[in-house]
Amino acid sequence: MDFDETPQEAAFRAECIEWLDANVPADGGGARDQTAITISDPDVENAYVARCKAWQRTKYDGSWGSITWPTEYGGKGLSGIHEGIFKEEEAKRVAATGVFAVGIGMAGPTIIGHGTDAQKERFLPAMLKGEEVWCQLFSEPVAGSDLGGLRTTAVRDGDEWVVNGQKVWTSGAQYSDWGILLTRTDPDQPKHRGITYFLVDMNTPGIEVRPLVQITGAAHFNEVFLSDVRIPHENILGGVNTGWGPIMTTLSNERALIGGSNARTRFNELVKLAQQTGTDQDPVIRQELAKTYTRMEILKYQGYRVRTATSRGELPGPESSTMKLAISLHFGEMGDLVMAMSGAAGMLHGDNARDEGRWQYEFLGQWASRIGGGTDNIQRNTIGEKVLGLPPDIRVDKGVPFRDIPS
Repeated sequence: MDFDETPQEAAFRAECIEWLDANVPADGGGARDQTAITISDPDVENAYVARCKAWQRTKYDGSWGSITWPTEYGGKGLSGIHEGIFKEEEAKRVAATGVFAVGIGMAGPTIIGHGTDAQKERFLPAMLKGEEVWCQLFSEPVAGSDLGGLRTTAVRDGDEWVVNGQKVWTSGAQYSDWGILLTRTDPDQPKHRGITYFLVDMNTPGIEVRPLVQITGAAHFNEVFLSDVRIPHENILGGVNTGWGPIMTTLSNERALIGGSNARTRFNELVKLAQQTGTDQDPVIRQELAKTYTRMEILKYQGYRVRTATSRGELPGPESSTMKLAISLHFGEMGDLVMAMSGAAGMLHGDNARDEGRWQYEFLGQWASRIGGGTDNIQRNTIGEKVLGLPPDIRVDKGVPFRDIPS
């Protein structure tokens, strides 16, 4: 692709800048919200969610709620390249956007691709208006990387389904209004079949959300228990026992989202840290900074590749796994680098640490991206099989009814 912007793209960027400069809140939505996953104070978290909702409503009212969604659902109907341009400019000015990653970034595209007209009409406008926040109820204690091994059950009872089971590592469940939920509805089918994809109201009786305190001290993730939760039949997305298609749509968009998170730390910020810590003349640190700059540039061009695919109307494919793995490894290398630059001060915490502990989080928080959205090793399997054409892993449970697989 041509990496220089066309005159039309340059004009669109100018339009984005003009609108953003006229509408961004004076405080940019909160200076520290770019690392909102580190918030541990419930009051601070609630304020952050409120700012996200307010900014999303501002975007919706200005017809900027989604760049790529079809116009009939409130989007601009433009390409992934246009979306990338808007997000680049938005990230320079606004931080309060994170709580809509699952809804607008993952659930929305899946509903557009697999939902009924009634589901699209009910859920999509509310997402773009910032009225409803979504979470992802996929992973389980024994079904994370191997999502096909999920054991949460749904049994039909008239016009409703009764759900029992447990989910884990659910981001933002504590403040979410709706969730995308995977269940086992036919254990007589092989494990990647017999799965049904539900849209569930998080206020339904029988749903209990328990926070998981992370190594960073925050509790962004949760375990969610579902006990005799009743979900209307009309909330099934994509049909009974055919959930794997919608699942792959969601996961592809999730990996692209995680892979596109390179802007969390900019290179000039790393250079500033080296100067502040007096390590900018250390030859080893300088070499690692050069490697970091190179990785950031590679990630930028990988992002262009995904944008090009989406601009053609294609779903993110194996390239999203490549980018997701690359950003995860980058976060690991960068975390090690900032700790090397910090020296003994890297052991400090909170207000005692430089920049209120931001760099300690860069080190400790790397595992969220290296595990979430499919672990590094899962991405390697996908790349090996789908990109390089290597033989797939031997799967002894392939074609075996799920009920016959040992637990």
